[in-house]
Amino acid sequence: MSNDFKALIIDFFNTSAKLKKIPRQGWIDKLLINDPESVADHTFSMAIIGMIFADLEGHNTEKILKIILLHDIAEALIGDITPEKMSIQRKTELENNAMEKILSNLPKKLQKQYNDLWIEYQLNHSKEAQLVHQIDKLEMALQAKIYSNEGYSEKSLASFFKTAKNEITDPKLMEIFKKIASK
Repeated sequence: MSNDFKALIIDFFNTSAKLKKIPRQGWIDKLLINDPESVADHTFSMAIIGMIFADLEGHNTEKILKIILLHDIAEALIGDITPEKMSIQRKTELENNAMEKILSNLPKKLQKQYNDLWIEYQLNHSKEAQLVHQIDKLEMALQAKIYSNEGYSEKSLASFFKTAKNEITDPKLMEIFKKIASK
């Protein structure tokens, strides 16, 4: 492995590590939380949910975990942009540009593999991508419940639960959501 190659991979690692410092903007905007979970916190929690769910249900765990780990990585460069801040088209354009830049630091084989997974997630056309979108909402509901238990207003959190309820379609994930929401 050449020194240039190692440097590029380390650049990728450093970019990914930036997610530990990117706060989840929705919690700031809607709950006025000063120190909310980070994007990395969210991704880790999603990975645990995705691993357990995929293993229990016989899904492609490796693919689901890879999509989860990649799904918000563009936010290391552009931040966590909530739907109210800009059009979905503009956000997608920013994310795609950021992903292209981030993935350019990897070997071509990995660039293609990860870009294909990124596109699959964006298009939401595979079973795994659809599950990851739903796991994203389930994790959001779990975090909302954690904030509720810490004393944040149920009224302020209602939109997070409503979004999750409306977007989770897998019956088993919906069972988990209902259990989270009822505790």
